[in-house]
Amino acid sequence: MIKSVLRGFALATAMSAVAFAAAKNPTVGGAAMFDSKNIIENAVNSKDHTTLVAAVKAAGLVGTLEGKGPFTVFAPTNEAFAALPKGTVDTLLKPENKATLTKVLTCHVVAADAMAKTVAKMIKDDGGEHDIKTVGGCVLKAKENMGKITLTDENGGVSHVTIADVKQSNGIIHVVDKVLLPKM
Repeated sequence: MIKSVLRGFALATAMSAVAFAAAKNPTVGGAAMFDSKNIIENAVNSKDHTTLVAAVKAAGLVGTLEGKGPFTVFAPTNEAFAALPKGTVDTLLKPENKATLTKVLTCHVVAADAMAKTVAKMIKDDGGEHDIKTVGGCVLKAKENMGKITLTDENGGVSHVTIADVKQSNGIIHVVDKVLLPKM
């Protein structure tokens, strides 16, 4: 009887630990995000990132973002893409615009594992603003205000991190509310 109770307690403790560990990663687009899956494996399940996933496929970046990393991706939502001038997304998705699409997307990727608290510390250490160099060669200006991180692109567009620290097996996703655009 005591062994049975102890086994039950041990199982309940283990289940609680698993639930607690799983609860650390926020849901994105109504889908659970698993730190055991890579950026692409998680992103395809987010109903808020269907445009981003289509763009990544059109740019031929799936293999890269499934790779070892580490990567930090500032992931614009469907609403962020919809806020671009009418026809922009359709134009970017055309095969003849692959280079431009790749440039836009890689300006959302950093070759590092940057949790929000790390970015906030860099901002503080740099006196309130930190330059983040992206894989696409863009420089984003990061600022922090009342615990929220904003990114300003090279054109002055400001994006807010709406969901931070979504852990992936090959990096981090921070959901953002605007598409970050490079100087063209």
